[in-house]
Amino acid sequence: MPEFPIRKIIATVEDIFHDGGPAVGEPRRRGVAMALVRNPFAGRHEPNLQPAMKDLEPLGLLLTDKLIRAFGDDAARIDAYGKGAIVGTAGEIEHGALWHVPGGYAMRGRIEPSKAIVPSAMKVGAFGASLDVPLGHVNAAYVRSHFDAITVTAPDGPRADEILFCLAMSCGGRVHSRMGGLEAFQVTGEDGLR
Repeated sequence: MPEFPIRKIIATVEDIFHDGGPAVGEPRRRGVAMALVRNPFAGRHEPNLQPAMKDLEPLGLLLTDKLIRAFGDDAARIDAYGKGAIVGTAGEIEHGALWHVPGGYAMRGRIEPSKAIVPSAMKVGAFGASLDVPLGHVNAAYVRSHFDAITVTAPDGPRADEILFCLAMSCGGRVHSRMGGLEAFQVTGEDGLR
């Protein structure tokens, strides 16, 4: 049973009032919660990684709950999510893929309803690397207004033997969205697509 000791947790929330157009009455809130953890597989090839996903479930729930709390009164309006990982240079991209199930299912278990797949990005990166974590609507992958990304970085990580695991959420689509397509109010939420 591998362990992923936490070195640091970072949570941040931002409010976007405009994006070059007129200010909106209610800002769009989006945020991230991330953890720098030791990578138990750093420096070696492990042929069977899947059991380690179970070991990351508590971290997925911890970051999900921390981020929902950070949204405060807006938590009930969360309608977009995403996840990501930056693996330190002594690891491999597949170590970041460990986050798919524990990160995604933790958010889907707390945000109801949530039928859509949780978009994801991962990479191997050096100290101070950044990652654009994609966001998508929680019930319908085709809602264009919610296609977005939020950039994450930890200035002091990931160290070579660490992984930065991240969860992201937002309330509402892009502030000045006007690309048409399926609108959030049109979502039936039956298949995760529309």
